[in-house]
Amino acid sequence: MKSYHLTYGGGIDSLVLREHEIPKPGWGEVLVRVRATSLNARELMILRGDYPLPVKPDVVAVSDGVGEVADIGEGVTRVKVGDRVAASLFPLWLDGPFSFDMAPQIGGSLDGMLTEFAVLSEQGLVLIPDHLSFEEAATLPCAGVTAWHALTGGRPPFPGDTVLTLGSGGVSLFALQFAKLYGARVIATTSTDEKANRLKALGADEVVNYRTNSDWHAAVRKLTGGRGVDYVIEVGGAGTLQNSLKSVAVQGQISWVGVLAQGEPAISLAALRSAFATLQFIAVGSRAQFIAMNRAIEVNRLKPVIDRVFPFEEAVDAFRYYQAGQFFGKIVIRHG
Repeated sequence: MKSYHLTYGGGIDSLVLREHEIPKPGWGEVLVRVRATSLNARELMILRGDYPLPVKPDVVAVSDGVGEVADIGEGVTRVKVGDRVAASLFPLWLDGPFSFDMAPQIGGSLDGMLTEFAVLSEQGLVLIPDHLSFEEAATLPCAGVTAWHALTGGRPPFPGDTVLTLGSGGVSLFALQFAKLYGARVIATTSTDEKANRLKALGADEVVNYRTNSDWHAAVRKLTGGRGVDYVIEVGGAGTLQNSLKSVAVQGQISWVGVLAQGEPAISLAALRSAFATLQFIAVGSRAQFIAMNRAIEVNRLKPVIDRVFPFEEAVDAFRYYQAGQFFGKIVIRHG
């Protein structure tokens, strides 16, 4: 079998392909033949050396992966050979609030999924929706669960609530799709007319171009009659958060997925106080949230948005394409 390894802070050039013996699952473990993986911002953070959680030396790359159960160890009861499964990014986070004893994560302190075979704890596995291909299901573990958590981790939206999404990355597109399942009105921001049309085709009710509206919060306020939005799915740093605070309604909710970039200004307490809204920090989600999201996806026959699929042999090219940032939706790697 083959797998891609990386060096923390080593950049894309540190990605190397190695050969190994196919491992055997131990007690409570499952051997998964990996069929597809997808890329997230965390992968680039690890390669830059600014990921906030521990990364082990020579780790197998990538958190998001799906495949089929090829073998099971003793004591395994949750899955069987042949099941189509996804790996939870935090395999110890089964339910409830996050804590640091649940911090071991796939593709960081634990080996990741950019490999032909992976041994995983059965506790961190979930069955994937039947109507999705492996490539489509590979988009779910990080971006999908994060968006689901961002929308439903506090008070879930009611029909008629307004949700603001930023840009056209994986989390934002999933948040748009999930918000529409709840009957919410969605305002999206983007940088081009082409992307605006694609966002509207996915269900966005209004789109604000942040290139031509640098004070886009004013446009969002105008679209809501001055009230502001009920939810913001905040995926940027301090620069976008300032505008998000000015866009949210009194007693609204901002779910902050992004992190502060180096050199960005700190958020002022006055800005936080004047928003009169709840600011919650999102760290992906639990296995229970993953399962709940998959039920909603399956019932509604929702399809993830994929920008491009690369073969396993061109995984390094997939990283470079993702790093360039000119995509709409998820970047997926097919493992054959």
